[in-house]
Amino acid sequence: MAANRKQRRVPWNKGKIVGQKAPLKLREIWAIRVRLQLRCNLRDLALFNLAVDSKLRACDLLGLRVGDVAHENHVNSRAVVMQRKTRRPVQFEITEMSRDAINAWTRAAGLRSSDYLFPSRSGDSPRLSTRQYARIVHRWVREIGLDSSAYGTHTMRRTKAALIYRRTKNLRAVQLLLGHSKLESTVRYLRIEVDDALEISEQTET
Repeated sequence: MAANRKQRRVPWNKGKIVGQKAPLKLREIWAIRVRLQLRCNLRDLALFNLAVDSKLRACDLLGLRVGDVAHENHVNSRAVVMQRKTRRPVQFEITEMSRDAINAWTRAAGLRSSDYLFPSRSGDSPRLSTRQYARIVHRWVREIGLDSSAYGTHTMRRTKAALIYRRTKNLRAVQLLLGHSKLESTVRYLRIEVDDALEISEQTET
């Protein structure tokens, strides 16, 4: 009987695209952002903007409290977070656009300094869960015509890092922004060697 159950077990990743999730391109960032602005979806706009700016893993992003990014009703231009996975601090900027979105969201929601920045709307958890966040990200990308199976919560972490690297080629800066302890981790994370090789190949005439 146990053997039969083992044979019937379906792999969790059957029919799914696994591996690294693609970062968003600049036009895709703006497509999502404009949709959220037009809908006056204050929470999702603050969540989206901060996810791009912070480059944090989902668990760290969703664990933020208002006091981590704001002081006396003023959203800070920078913040420092202790990463759960590595137990290393990482610093990130909060752009003016994100500060405005966070300020509008916290005021509308009546959030205090000790409250989670993105509380859950269900009674099961005081804050958004990583599963809820994943569903939100998939909805964002579907609504602008992308295949949601190719994107995920790590898309949000990789997006700005990939844009910064493409503009500056400064791998060390991206390593610091992502909070990686080893440069090799950043290279693998951004798939830099593969992408650079393809770019060179595309620019080479045969």
